[in-house]
Amino acid sequence: MAGHIASTRSYYAIFATLLVLTALTVTVATFDLGRFNAVIALSIAMCKATLVALFFMHLRYSVRLTWLVVVAALLWLFLLIGLTMSDQLTRGWLSR
Repeated sequence: MAGHIASTRSYYAIFATLLVLTALTVTVATFDLGRFNAVIALSIAMCKATLVALFFMHLRYSVRLTWLVVVAALLWLFLLIGLTMSDQLTRGWLSR
């Protein structure tokens, strides 16, 4: 297996960014933003997950087949979430 492509400095920069995003998540959680609390928290979590996948899981420097598998998995996830939400939102017995 080949050695690391990214430098140690970039790993420290990504780690510092993840710490800042974690602090931002904690800070945003202290404010009452109504419905936007979950949206902002999930957006920050998505940014952190993307950084981890790209750099610490070496997805950024991987071959196209790996990218294809990741994109297919994400499309499958969004399809399942979309089908679940369409089922939940069309139920007539839910109190609104």
